[in-house]
Amino acid sequence: MIVVDARTEPLEAVLEQAARVVFGGGTIVFPNDTSYAIGCDPFDSRAIDRIYAAKGRPDERPLTLHVATPQEFLEYAGDNQLAMLAAKRLLPAPVILRIRKPPFVSDELAAALQTLAIRVPDDPLARAILDRCGPLAATTVNSPGRRYAGDGDRSWLPEADLLIERGPARYDRESTIVDLTGAHARLVREGALSEEELVELLGPIERPIVKVRSQS
Repeated sequence: MIVVDARTEPLEAVLEQAARVVFGGGTIVFPNDTSYAIGCDPFDSRAIDRIYAAKGRPDERPLTLHVATPQEFLEYAGDNQLAMLAAKRLLPAPVILRIRKPPFVSDELAAALQTLAIRVPDDPLARAILDRCGPLAATTVNSPGRRYAGDGDRSWLPEADLLIERGPARYDRESTIVDLTGAHARLVREGALSEEELVELLGPIERPIVKVRSQS
């Protein structure tokens, strides 16, 4: 794995190296807003397979599509009014948004689900990489009990062709997950973005209903 330090290398050189790997069918580990991520060209089946293999990821768990701008996000969201509101008031943000999968997105990327998980990271370097390389299908490099901070032990990282280091992620929490496929936004997982912040920006937020059964 080639290692590039974005703190010391010129930005254009970092972006060129990332583009060379992605366009060549490779995988990259890059700093995201809440963690480091491993990503690839979302239209390259073999590269996607490599990420699943490197992470030992179950086939039914989709990767998340990362895009550079709110405007690009809207190209996937269609006429979803909640998505339009999120693009205007929320993005970029440390949040994963679930929308209905557009027909031009492969079932492989969405793990045969009818929804698409999509992100516009709140991190300038991540967005610069996405702007240069195009959308990336990605997931966190973290594993239970292990969180990569951009330096130190790399031995446990998933196999990839390029590692771009930049020190710790901007947010020291996992991303928030919000479902935008219904009449109201639904909070799936609270993370770096709180429920209170979401309500302020998007209006009423639904929470999953958890049934508590009696122990008697």
